[in-house]
Amino acid sequence: MPDDRLSQQLAFLTEADRLKTVLRGTTICDASRRENSGEHSWHIALYAMVLAEHSVTPVRIDRVIRMLLIHDLVEIDAGDAPIHGDHDPREQARIEQLAADRIFGLLPPDQAHEMRALWEEFEAATSDDAVFAKSIDRVQPVISNLETGGGSWPEYNVTEDQLETRVGAKVRRGAPDVWRHLQARISAWFDASAS
Repeated sequence: MPDDRLSQQLAFLTEADRLKTVLRGTTICDASRRENSGEHSWHIALYAMVLAEHSVTPVRIDRVIRMLLIHDLVEIDAGDAPIHGDHDPREQARIEQLAADRIFGLLPPDQAHEMRALWEEFEAATSDDAVFAKSIDRVQPVISNLETGGGSWPEYNVTEDQLETRVGAKVRRGAPDVWRHLQARISAWFDASAS
């Protein structure tokens, strides 16, 4: 029934509003407050639009943006798990799978299947679109931390080596020129903070 379909779609969209209440480890660029996951999703979609020309392979930007808009919806149930935070990645993945079941399950079956498949593709990061999307997801927090004098890096005791292995490796897979550009700023920040 069309009304049932619309009711399901509106229920999903109302639930998605809760993403705005999930606070992330990263602050916004003026350092006035923590970013929420809804803002993050919008911002990295914009990053992808602007930086698509730096993808190591051609991407379908419409698919990348769709991935980025939904990639963190599971945080409504699972919360934010900062890349430098202290959590069990396997347990976090289990919780996120349950969240994906519930949240995407609010949609009509065809849309639920389509969005869940897109989310799974992002998580697997094996397609060109997903590799670039994952890269961009990692770029934005680095820039926020650089713009705020290190932001949450001191709070999480982040080292330059950790950034290289946990973030740089993912960014280099999809946007190596972007990572090379950021490395100079990252090194300068760590050199200055060591003095």
